[in-house]
Amino acid sequence: MTISRTKKLVGVTAAAGLLIALAGCGTAPEASPSASESEGPVAVEGFTPCLVSDDGGFNDKSFNQSALEGMERAAEELGVEPIEVESASANDYAPNLENLIAEGCTFIVSVGFKLSADTIASATANPDVSYAIIDDWADADADGTTDADNIKPLMFDTVQAAYLGGYAAAAWSAEQGVNKVGTFGGIPIPPVTIFMDGFIDGVAKYNEDKGGSVETFGWDVEAQDGSFTGGFAANDTAKQTAQSILDQGVDVILPVGGPIYQSAGEAIADAGSDTVMIGVDSDLAVTDPSVADIVLFSIMKRIDMAVYEATMQAATGEFDTTPYVGTLENEGVGLSGFGVFESELPEGLEDELAALQEQIISGELEVTSPSSP
Repeated sequence: MTISRTKKLVGVTAAAGLLIALAGCGTAPEASPSASESEGPVAVEGFTPCLVSDDGGFNDKSFNQSALEGMERAAEELGVEPIEVESASANDYAPNLENLIAEGCTFIVSVGFKLSADTIASATANPDVSYAIIDDWADADADGTTDADNIKPLMFDTVQAAYLGGYAAAAWSAEQGVNKVGTFGGIPIPPVTIFMDGFIDGVAKYNEDKGGSVETFGWDVEAQDGSFTGGFAANDTAKQTAQSILDQGVDVILPVGGPIYQSAGEAIADAGSDTVMIGVDSDLAVTDPSVADIVLFSIMKRIDMAVYEATMQAATGEFDTTPYVGTLENEGVGLSGFGVFESELPEGLEDELAALQEQIISGELEVTSPSSP
């Protein structure tokens, strides 16, 4: 439960976009000069942006790390000093938020739905502080409205990008002659299952369009039931869960839940298989080069840009709590490039994915999930 100021993070994500340059939530802002320069952005006096992670920590190569990158980019451009605090467990959430208030934070970003109850409590008790929360509506009473007027939900319709990912995975597996792909998650919650829904439905789309027979393992969309590790830690349970999917003979696997990709990578290595992996949230081949040789692509949600833009807005003193939803259209979600596998793709796949994306954006193709925001 340690508060630290302005930690520098190595390796800012610079994903090469497959279908579109995933520049951010809406049109990507141009890089701005620092606040010390005459024409740079200027924060209101006393503006102090703050960030609290969930128990995955800032070095998860995914969810929390992306949020940190967005916060630090905004703080650097504004010329202010952010306060960032990691949570080691759920027991740290409330004390960390209390400590951030005591430190004088004027804008606090909570990373993940697991901080929802404590964020609502903190925001209710501190109405003059602005808050944002990732992957949660902050609606504990389920009445359709955020429970505190000073919280901005940062949501992502990840099913759209995951649908493209499922189609691409099916095309890859069919090209290899395997015709089997699988997925597993950390915890069966909407920010996880939305990836799995889109992935399985995307495989079905490939089969429909191509007369394919690619099988899926690990998730049943209709039953909303599948394989989960029970948490997001990279541990023996996660490795065993990954192995149970690999045992089905898949050659593409999608682990959904931050660090659990590490366990999937270990299971692939131990099996000595040619199975490739799909990353989530950030471009995994960039954030963790140690697995780049087995990452086919990543299904991305631009948490970094959502946090960056919310922070820049809060810095003006005119914070808008209207919920943000990242989509393919506003470039808040999408696919990364195919990295080392670019030259091995099935012929025409990238054009097919681009066409599917346009159909989703136009509404011609409806892609949704029970977990869609």
